Amino acid sequence: MSDPTAVLDDLRDESDELDRLVADRAPGTWAAPTPAEGWSVAHQVAHLAWTDRAALVAVTDPDGFAAEIAKALAAPDSFVDDGAAEGAALPPADLLAYWREGRERLLTALHEAPRGVRFPWYGPPMSAASMATARLMETWAHGQDVADALDVERRPTATRLAQIARIGVRTRDFAYGVHGLTPPAEPFRVELTGPGGERWTYGPEDAAQRIAGPALDFCLLVTQRAHRADLSLRATGADADHWLDIAQAFAGPPGRGRAPRGAAGAGPADGGGRR
Repeated sequence: MSDPTAVLDDLRDESDELDRLVADRAPGTWAAPTPAEGWSVAHQVAHLAWTDRAALVAVTDPDGFAAEIAKALAAPDSFVDDGAAEGAALPPADLLAYWREGRERLLTALHEAPRGVRFPWYGPPMSAASMATARLMETWAHGQDVADALDVERRPTATRLAQIARIGVRTRDFAYGVHGLTPPAEPFRVELTGPGGERWTYGPEDAAQRIAGPALDFCLLVTQRAHRADLSLRATGADADHWLDIAQAFAGPPGRGRAPRGAAGAGPADGGGRR
């Protein structure tokens, strides 16, 4: 049974880093557009607050979470945007307080969750450790949207990137599935270099299909925060090359991701820019 303590510490650190990035900004900055079309800095924070609250319901009231699923099914094309828009309408100080309170309650609930129990979600049920990893991945990804909007370069952190890279590898077959494709039968080899020169490897050493490159670039790819043309990832084999075009670590339908830098109309459309 996986102990979620380490990833919960990473989730707290990632959330606190984003908090520091936005906390002292002038109110007008919260209206700044991010690379996700139609979403401001406030929308990004509001989405994290909204999802934290949904996760809290899943952990503390699994039966009640059925109502959240019903809302999603009733408005599949708008429920994510609607949740973000509602929070973004709050004054920045109120939104910040709401996000802080919700994420703290979720951290406490995940710490106290019984080991071995799986909680409902919009995708497959998840353990406390898996849910914490998913929240870390999403906080990091939406934090990247905010950083890009504010023209801030974040310093990658090895422990947090390692968690996101791991979920990126584990969601390989999911990415094929949401595109209506059959995943390749053979496992891939993924070899990544962490920000401090760490070497992270996944899959059999003798696999014919291979991905290699910086861990940061891989995390940007699987969260669809950068186009593969702007990243230093190398694919060996046709299947591995195809995966880099469809990789997606977040739940939901296929994202369109960001266009290459310098392309006409560059910037993400829906899906990959928001999820």
